[in-house]
Amino acid sequence: MRISTFSKTALALVLGLSAVAASASTLIVIDSRTPSLKAGQKIDSTKPITLKEGERVTVIGPDGKSITLRGKFSGLPLGATPTASDPGRALAALINTRNARTSSVGVVRGATDAAALPNPWLIDISRPGERCLKAGGKPIWWRPDGAHAQKFSVTPVDRSWIADFEWNVGETMMAVPELSSFDAQTIFVMRLNDQEFPVSINIVPNDLENDLILASWMLEKGCIQQADALLKVVSQGQVVSK
Repeated sequence: MRISTFSKTALALVLGLSAVAASASTLIVIDSRTPSLKAGQKIDSTKPITLKEGERVTVIGPDGKSITLRGKFSGLPLGATPTASDPGRALAALINTRNARTSSVGVVRGATDAAALPNPWLIDISRPGERCLKAGGKPIWWRPDGAHAQKFSVTPVDRSWIADFEWNVGETMMAVPELSSFDAQTIFVMRLNDQEFPVSINIVPNDLENDLILASWMLEKGCIQQADALLKVVSQGQVVSK
């Protein structure tokens, strides 16, 4: 059967459009230094973005890989690079990214050698650092060792109030009462064993599409301990983001 020149052109156009559609993906803005994009916003990978000099944006693809673009920039956020479609390879790549990030200079000591969390959403208050909490979620304090009773207090950075608590023997988790509203990032000062240190709680959007994106978000925000717990769950073939 002969195909006319017009039919060949139409066929090529259809195949080309199909390839573009197949490679299209939704990206999530994790950090933005440009007024045209906001953290948590979803953007189409096939639509170009423009950044002025000094502007910057970090996005996460469906494979959990984060990409930072800096101005001046104009073009497709992923360029001609396709996103990974193999979940196993995507997980391995994300774990490699995690290892490279935490071994780099500047990572806060204690973020990488923290005790393993039994649940990705527990808030470890035994050490300083970044924590992640789902939007609308109720924080649960956690400590790695429940062998002893222990008093601690929580106060915001402006010292406008203070709340006193006490761990009972054998207790490692504690539901947090209504302390204050949580913004995009809320910083508390913990007082434990006569020492004070900050714990920053970052609010994670509810509409992150899968656990690889969620883990990548956690890593970008510095919630390494929680990301490790999530990656462990994902590697076991479970899903926890829904």
